Amino acid sequence: MTTPRTILVTGATGNVGRHVVSGLLTAGVQVRAMVRNPDTARLPDGVDVVPGDLAKPETLAAAADGVDAVFLLWPNFSTETAPAAIQTLAKHASRIVYLSAIGSDIDQRPDGFWGEIEQLVEEAGVEWTFLRSGGIATNTLGWADEVRAGVVRWPYGGARRSLVHEADLAAVAVLALLDDQHVGQAYALTGPELVSQADQVHIIGEAVGRTVRWEELSREEAHEQLLAEWGDPGFVQGALDAWAAMVDSPEPVTTTVERVTGKPARTFRQWAADHADDFR
Repeated sequence: MTTPRTILVTGATGNVGRHVVSGLLTAGVQVRAMVRNPDTARLPDGVDVVPGDLAKPETLAAAADGVDAVFLLWPNFSTETAPAAIQTLAKHASRIVYLSAIGSDIDQRPDGFWGEIEQLVEEAGVEWTFLRSGGIATNTLGWADEVRAGVVRWPYGGARRSLVHEADLAAVAVLALLDDQHVGQAYALTGPELVSQADQVHIIGEAVGRTVRWEELSREEAHEQLLAEWGDPGFVQGALDAWAAMVDSPEPVTTTVERVTGKPARTFRQWAADHADDFR
């Protein structure tokens, strides 16, 4: 595959997607960004912003017409529209790079909707690369209000995580979209070190120049709070079980970001410095 002429980026206004757009522009590629509302996208000049919604496969043909590759970020937990959506994308693009997730076995296809999407992409008959992300550091932005108040109340402060910077995920995605050597690869992508959730809070506090305390929240309190916020009992239970397990069996740490990009993965301290203004 030669350098793609046009690449479609889904989730282009999100944390990872915006970095993918920027990386592709820097590489001199024509970028088409598919968003639900082009009027509010606020993407860089030179990006072809088009309407489209993965939950509405009938909107995808026009968005994907003439593209060579797709960066795919599935937007929700439901895969009801995924078969039709992926089939439509595959009729136009010859390559799909999908942002997936690391499963319980780092070397195997993940469970849940991530694994379902991976299988659908494989079955679509296109070139593919799966970016199996560990925990993404931007999820800690959910603590922003509590950081401003000086105390974060959350469960399992001892859970040790190898959170990955969204810019590193995007850097690997850009290479996978442009370079044939990544076709057929499933990359397990993490940050370079383990940091407990309590220490993440302290590091964020240092980045913003404020003392921020960790206050341990019981599992019962956390379940009630997260159920109100997320609404999916299964997902809440799964998240709590995962954090509990990470106390004694932390997330894996891989060197894949450095191996693929040639640059060390960014630390959580670097991420906190990059996002300090988001917590102020």
